[in-house]
Amino acid sequence: MDEHTTIYDELGIPPVINAAGTKTRIGGSLIRPEAVEAMSRASESFVRISDLQIRAGELIQDVTGAEAGYVVSGAAASMTLGIAACIAGDDLGVMSTLPDTEGVADEVVMPRSHRNGYDHAIRAAGATIVDVGNNDNYLGTGSKNTELWEIADAINDETVAVAYMEKSYSQPDLEDVVEVAHERDVPVLVDAAAELPPKSNLEKFIDQGADLVVFSGGKAIRGPQTTGILAGRADLIGSAAMQHLDMHVAEEVWEPPADLINIERFGGVPRQGIGRQLKVGKEELVGLIRALELFVEEDTDELVANWEERSRTIAAALAEAPGYETTVEPAGKTNIAATVWVSVDADKAGIDTGSLVSELRKEDPRVFVGPDHIHESAFTVNPSCLTDEESEYVIERLLAHHQ
Repeated sequence: MDEHTTIYDELGIPPVINAAGTKTRIGGSLIRPEAVEAMSRASESFVRISDLQIRAGELIQDVTGAEAGYVVSGAAASMTLGIAACIAGDDLGVMSTLPDTEGVADEVVMPRSHRNGYDHAIRAAGATIVDVGNNDNYLGTGSKNTELWEIADAINDETVAVAYMEKSYSQPDLEDVVEVAHERDVPVLVDAAAELPPKSNLEKFIDQGADLVVFSGGKAIRGPQTTGILAGRADLIGSAAMQHLDMHVAEEVWEPPADLINIERFGGVPRQGIGRQLKVGKEELVGLIRALELFVEEDTDELVANWEERSRTIAAALAEAPGYETTVEPAGKTNIAATVWVSVDADKAGIDTGSLVSELRKEDPRVFVGPDHIHESAFTVNPSCLTDEESEYVIERLLAHHQ
C-alpha cells in the first residue's frame, strides 16, 4: 500500500484495514465526506435541537413513509427509546420512573430465535422480554421456530410491544406478526439496523405494518456512527421525543416541537427522561441528514456489483494457495455485499484459522477479517469497506501468513 499518514498514526495507534464489514468495534463505516463537511459547518453556530430534529424527522418521514421520524445516538439507543415510548406512552409519571417499571405493564414479546445480544437495549428501557417458540428449525425437524399462536398466547394486559429482528430468514413473516399484534392492539418494533441496502427497505417494514422501525445511521447510510433512525407512528415518536429532548426548562417558556408533541395532552413539563443519556448533537444530526439524502440518491445496484467483482477477485487469488478453499456468497442472503468465505485446512496452510485471524490483528496496520466462523475453520472477507488497493493488501497479508 502507498505510505500515507493517518490521524491514528499521529496518535500512535495502528489503523485498521477493514475486511470485516461495518462493525462498530472497528469504527462502523467511513462517513461520507459531504457529511463531514456538513458537520463541520454545523459546529460553527447554535441551533435549537428540537428544530433540527423536526428537519431530520421530515426527511425520515419522506424516505420511509412513516408518520414521523427521529434521530438517536445509534440503532441500539433507538430501540431503547422506542420501547420506552411503548411502555410510557403519554404518561409523564411513567416517563419519570423508567427504567423502574414496578406496577407498570412492561412485557415485550419476542420470538426466541430473534433473541440476540442487542436485546439488552430493550431491557435497558425497563422491559421484561417474554420469548416464545424454540429452535427446532435449526435442528432440521421441519417445524418452524415460532408459531403465530405462540405469539398470540403470550400477549396479555402486561404486553407493551412485540419485538422483531429483521433478517432475510426471520420467521414468522413480519406481516403475519403485525396482524396478530394489531388484533390485540399491541405495537410491533422492528430492528432493521443493518438491513440497508436495498434502499427499498427504508419503506418495506412500514409498508408491512410495523409501528416502529430502527435503522443504523452509521452503516450503509454512512452517516455519523453515533446516529440511529427511529421511524414509525407519530404518537410513539412523540413519546420518544418527550423522553429524549432536554426538558430542564421552565414551563412558561416550554415550547416542544408541535409536529411531534401535542402539548395539550400533557399536564406539564416532563422530567429529564431515560433518553437523556442517548442524546445526539447538532453536528451528528446535520451529518445524518446529509448522509441520508445522499444514500437515497446513490446507485446501490452499482455498489453491490462492484463489491461482487471485488469479492471474486479476492476469492480467486486466495484459492491459489494450498489450504485455502474459497467460495463467494452472493449479496442478499445475510449480507449487503457478496462475501468471500475462506475455509482453512490447517495442515496444508500451516496455520489454523484462529491463529491466522489473531495474527492479522496484531499487525500495523491491523487487518480485520470476519471471525464469526472460526469454529468452522473458516473466516470471511467482506469487500464493502475496502478500496481496490486495500483488497490487494488483504490478499498479500493473507498469503504472507500462509506457510
